Amino acid sequence: MKITNKRAFFDYQILERIEAGINLYGAEVKAVRLGHADLTGSHVRIMGSEAYLINAKIFPYQYSRPENYDEQRTRKLLLHKKEIIALKSKTEGQNLTIVPVSIYTTKSFIKVEIALGKGKKQYDKKEAIKKRDIDLQTSEELANQE
Repeated sequence: MKITNKRAFFDYQILERIEAGINLYGAEVKAVRLGHADLTGSHVRIMGSEAYLINAKIFPYQYSRPENYDEQRTRKLLLHKKEIIALKSKTEGQNLTIVPVSIYTTKSFIKVEIALGKGKKQYDKKEAIKKRDIDLQTSEELANQE
């Protein structure tokens, strides 16, 4: 199961991607395996020497106990110390943001793909929409000609 953050590609220019593990509870693992997660509006923050995923929603598993469950809790990301230091230096020095791009399952693990992104300006977003519309129109015209 792979859940992508489509908003990240619209709001940021993705420069570099990194794979990270995530610290989850048992019911959260089952919910992610079923695809009950949302990454829109979430980001990664480095506090001290650890990385945390903030504002990612993992909806409650249907058969678990709902008491004291916070779907937007801050979750720890599992990265090597060298990776955390490199991310911290790049975000501070080059004015970049760390955004989660996707969350997916491997054989027995759940991984989060995070990326260094540079925020797009409003006119960049408008140009991307125009380009997408033009590409769609040309592909439709080519399909109609055949």
